[in-house]
Amino acid sequence: MSYANSQSAFYLRIFWTVFILPFLLVVLIFVLISKGNFGFLPSFEDLENPQNNLASELYSEDYQLLGKFYIENRTYVEYKDLSPYLINSLISTEDIRFERHSGIDARGLARVFFRTILSGQNTGGGSTITQQLAKNLFERDVRGRNKLARYYNLFITKFKEWHTAVRLEKHYTKNEIIVMYLNTVPFGSETYGIKSASRVFFNTSPDSLRMEQAAVLIGSLKAPTYYSPVLNPENSLRRRNIVLGQMYKYNYITKVEFDSISALPIVLNYNIQSHNLGLAQHFRTYIRRTMMAPMPSPDNYFSKEQYEEDSVKWVTNPLYGWANKNFKPDGSTYNLYKDGLKIYTAINSRMQSYAEEAVNEHLGKKLQPEFFIDKKYDRKAPFSDDLTNEEINKIMTQAMVRTDYYRSLRARGMEKDSILRIFRTPVRMKVFSWDGEIDTVMSPLDSLRYYKYFLRAGFMAMEPSTGYVRAYVGGHNQRYFMYDHVTQSKRQAGSTIKPFLYTLAMQEGYSPCYLVPNVPVTFQDNDSTWTPRNSGRFDMEGKMVTLKWGLANSVNYISAWLVKRFNPQAVIDIIKKMGVKSFIDPVPSVIFGTSDLSLEEMVGAFNTFSNKGVYIEPVYVLKIEDKNGNVISTFHPQQVEAISENTAYLMIQLLRGVVDQGTAGRLRFYFNFTGELGGKTGTTQNHSDGWFIGNAPKITAGVWVGAEDRSVNFRYLAQGSGSYMALPVYGHFMQKVYADTTLHITQEDIFDPPVEFNINLQCPEVDIRGSGSFYEEGEEEYSNVYRE
Repeated sequence: MSYANSQSAFYLRIFWTVFILPFLLVVLIFVLISKGNFGFLPSFEDLENPQNNLASELYSEDYQLLGKFYIENRTYVEYKDLSPYLINSLISTEDIRFERHSGIDARGLARVFFRTILSGQNTGGGSTITQQLAKNLFERDVRGRNKLARYYNLFITKFKEWHTAVRLEKHYTKNEIIVMYLNTVPFGSETYGIKSASRVFFNTSPDSLRMEQAAVLIGSLKAPTYYSPVLNPENSLRRRNIVLGQMYKYNYITKVEFDSISALPIVLNYNIQSHNLGLAQHFRTYIRRTMMAPMPSPDNYFSKEQYEEDSVKWVTNPLYGWANKNFKPDGSTYNLYKDGLKIYTAINSRMQSYAEEAVNEHLGKKLQPEFFIDKKYDRKAPFSDDLTNEEINKIMTQAMVRTDYYRSLRARGMEKDSILRIFRTPVRMKVFSWDGEIDTVMSPLDSLRYYKYFLRAGFMAMEPSTGYVRAYVGGHNQRYFMYDHVTQSKRQAGSTIKPFLYTLAMQEGYSPCYLVPNVPVTFQDNDSTWTPRNSGRFDMEGKMVTLKWGLANSVNYISAWLVKRFNPQAVIDIIKKMGVKSFIDPVPSVIFGTSDLSLEEMVGAFNTFSNKGVYIEPVYVLKIEDKNGNVISTFHPQQVEAISENTAYLMIQLLRGVVDQGTAGRLRFYFNFTGELGGKTGTTQNHSDGWFIGNAPKITAGVWVGAEDRSVNFRYLAQGSGSYMALPVYGHFMQKVYADTTLHITQEDIFDPPVEFNINLQCPEVDIRGSGSFYEEGEEEYSNVYRE
């Protein structure tokens, strides 16, 4: 062989070696990756069940989305629910050969290599939709100690993505890959997946997206912040038209469609997803807090009573601690933020809206402005005049110490004096007002005092026969007022406790028309005596009056007469039978409602009257489904016969007297209700708390109104009574409910009497015929006449 031929053969071998070696290297890398030599690689099981963070969704009983619990705001959608515009814009923009490759697009890679790397032209990436899915499902780790290590990790990670993409193509159809991709990608605004993005940006569903809307969302995938239609609308518009141009280029739309649609502006219907926005904010927090409650441990409690109460809930309440008491097929517990649960509640979205509107209407438009006027010239405002400066300083110091800001500063090791200086230093901030947020400058300490001015409210409504909670308003703005006044807050119940005393009397054989003396009653306690002061109709003192009249006018003398007959513990026993779990002190002052109870307890107990004597535990959740739609839990009311049906009906008639001729008469003369209604007002000492619990045949509802501190209150009973502070919220709510015919709650509804009921309910010997007796109850001597 000649030297020339030998040299030619040598170069030929070098050529083929150089040519083949990269392919062999690629094959070797793939083999090593498949054997796990380069670290984690998803198994087939991982591909079958990718671990996405799916948001759990909370629905009303009429199938309206109330809110979500999530780390990533992502909700799964199926292929049939995707607009064809979405699919076409995605394929034309991201991967036009999607239907023809098997996970890796060789032509796309060649384009990237020759035109982007060698010639320096930016022609886009070569990743297919399947590769992008692989990257989204199984996060990259391209960290390293230096640049070389990072390049190495990126190189290996890219091969892993190729390998995973091929396996995805092998195990899934093209439609399934499209669905998985659109369910995983981020769209900005803390939104993941096409279903959430459609709702957030356009308030619609993926199957209803118009072409221009689909193009905006697909266009944002390249850089969700840079192309955000909210943050960067000009960039988004430009990118949308590029997507439309790609659709025209590949014949998905015509030239006419491209020209007309690309000329349109971007019109958003932006609905930011937040735990502090939308319907039932406090209710959603209550559900989250309840379902995720850990098993009670005494080490985590300051109050023995609260520990015992929660321990009972853990055993008897299937919703309490649900996420920690139920297990997935793999043996792990559920995660409310990741497992894509669907939680169907008993809340009715329309009634919830009416309840929130009623609270805002009365507090925001009437009560709060009046309170500001009442305190305008008070030098100690918003606190009562009878507080000393030392007492006020103590209240404000406690408020400061309870803030997260204070705790974070202490955690950094800062001294108390330094923290106090920070709290006294004015800074720019936004504060709440009923007319919208206010940009202002004030010190954090002044802001705490500012919020002390605001009255708070709680509202709850439940269905008598089922126990379903149809409306739940823990407060009027969760962002600024997080405390829940339905289940978290416990306040003195005032005279709303009195019906339970009368219940005991009815149970023991008394009738509404039973006559008792309206005279002072004295209690002996060891060496001391106590005579409760009267309230209500002072013109009737010294006369014989009926029990019906006594409750209608909330007369303390009559309540004192009853409690002396039965003793306080007997009253407490019947209250407990009707569902109240909080501690009640067994003393004669029980008639004034001096023990702290929650609104939830009070509404549940009053509901026993409407439910024919059967106490039914309030039901908040109906069922829970897993991410695949399988029902994994259902919830049924727990009920017990607390009082007889006759007693319950007698109490309904007594409570109707409160509305017809007593302290709740505003429901008749102001709201003009004509149907059967019962209820009870309540006002505590210094009119710090206003209550009203109302019974209608098909709905039981209760209201509490007061300030954060008991020392913050109206100066006079005329504005601080339960009939003025709380009852109008109930009135506004019922007006809206009656007006909504779809709810089937009308003023023609009646309370059905028991079979063969024959007790006389007419009490003619006492003049209560429309006397306008709207006097209020309490511990103080009030003025004889009170009208709005």
